[in-house]
Formats: sequence, C-alpha cells, structure tokens
Amino acid sequence: MKEHADKHIRFMRLAIEQARKGMANKEGGPFGAVIVKNGAVIAAGNNRVTSTNDPTAHAEIVAIREACQKLNAFQLDGCVLYTSCEPCPMCLGAIYWARPERVFFACTRHDAASINFDDNFIYAEIAAPLDRRRIETVQLLREEALEVFEAWKNKSDKVPY
Repeated sequence: MKEHADKHIRFMRLAIEQARKGMANKEGGPFGAVIVKNGAVIAAGNNRVTSTNDPTAHAEIVAIREACQKLNAFQLDGCVLYTSCEPCPMCLGAIYWARPERVFFACTRHDAASINFDDNFIYAEIAAPLDRRRIETVQLLREEALEVFEAWKNKSDKVPY
C-alpha cells in the first residue's frame, strides 16, 4: 500500500515542480500538471497563459493536448492526471471530455483564490440564467444550426465521442 501512495506522491511532486518551473520561467501562473499512463509520465504542462497570450493555456490543458498528441487519441484511456491545483471550470470540462481514469490535485480552488486566482465567478456564471450573465449571451439562428445537428445525427461515418 505504501508503494502505491509513494507513486502518487512522486507524480504529484512532478506536477508541483512543473508549476514552480513555469512560474520561474515567467510563462504563467503557479500551476503544473502531469499525465501518467502505465506508471510513466507521458505529458507535462505548466500554465502558459501570459507567455502565449492564450487564456486556455492552463497547465491541465497543455498536458492534455500533449498527451493526446502522443497517444494519437482524443481520450486519455488508462491515464491519471496529477495537477498542482484543483482544476478550474474550463479544465474540469476538458478533463471530463478527455476521460482520464483519475485526477489527483494538491492545492484547492480556495487556496488559488487566496492568491487572486478566483474561479468562483465562473461557477456562478455557469449557474446564472442567460439574461443575467456578465457577458451578454444571445441565441441566434437555432433552426439553421439544428440542420447541422440533424446531419451529424444521420452521418454514417462519424466518430462518436
């Protein structure tokens, strides 16, 4: 049992080191992640939001993209993700789409909020009715878009996910 726990501790320390390295290299905020398959690290990422001007370049997203490229797959079957902080709503969505077997995290979202990385407003926005969101959100051309959905539904050679 201790060997099992030691393995998780080792991988979490690698995720924390990714956070430290990215921060030291001025690539972005203090967040890191690694993805492991069959006991080996297959991808690592750190936050690169400010260095790439990409608001989606969170550590988990960077690592997921790298892992999926290496695996030549859009799902992380048999993988475990270790991240230095509880995933934000965007990363949580990406994690669920990628479908790893398990996620381990170190700091909580409350720890992140204490250093001005507060995602609570996003959680509130998701729950808010469309007409109460801070960014105006308007539905437009639903009927035309539904035609594309219907074509997907009937497409015989689609790759479901």
